[in-house]
Amino acid sequence: MIIYKNVTKTYGTNIGLEDVSITIKKKDFVFLVGPSGAGKSTFIKLMLKEIEPNSGGITLNGVEVTSLSNRGIPKLRRSIGVVFQDFRLLPQKTVFENVSFAMEIIHMNPRSVRRQVPQVLSLVGVSSKAYKYPGELSAGEQQRVAIARAIVNNPLVLIADEPTGNLDPDTAWEIMHLLEQINLRGTTVVMVTHAKDIVDKMGKRVIAIDRGRVVRDEKSGVYGAEEEETSRIGGGGSALL
Repeated sequence: MIIYKNVTKTYGTNIGLEDVSITIKKKDFVFLVGPSGAGKSTFIKLMLKEIEPNSGGITLNGVEVTSLSNRGIPKLRRSIGVVFQDFRLLPQKTVFENVSFAMEIIHMNPRSVRRQVPQVLSLVGVSSKAYKYPGELSAGEQQRVAIARAIVNNPLVLIADEPTGNLDPDTAWEIMHLLEQINLRGTTVVMVTHAKDIVDKMGKRVIAIDRGRVVRDEKSGVYGAEEEETSRIGGGGSALL
């Protein structure tokens, strides 16, 4: 599904990723952990083809990302949904319009929009908020809308970049249960996080990155004392986030 083969990315003399080889299978739920500056964002940006590796190859669902032409990038990104810590909703659009916008920019027909948006709003539990604006929603509701927007086009992969970072603990768990539901429906989930309690309790695959290298890859792992300590003190050497 997602294959990184001997991928290296540097920023001048700083290391983003160094000789990383990872395979993430279809329907996997993976936590990507490590201290700030370890290389987690580099990992994600390479998958989205926002940046290019210095060497190595990346394949997503059989498509060679590293050799993809500019013309092929929009199609690649349509197969990947992304959820951010700060939601990134359009404040002047309603919940329905925020989600439908993701369909409109890829020229989906209006009939499909009218059918799919209510379905996905129901799935994430915000049907009653369809005509509210982001400013009228709680943080948890905004994150649910952001997730709806990310999955409305049925992506193969959902990247969740610190999706619980701005949420209280109870709401964070609600979002995690929602992400797990989406995963069980067949979407591969890659979640970047510093939330030790969530990682430890979920029992999912954990890939730990430090100074640009994969230092641990466990099928049913925990956050790890080493990652917790280096994250707490702001470690991570010369690697860039």
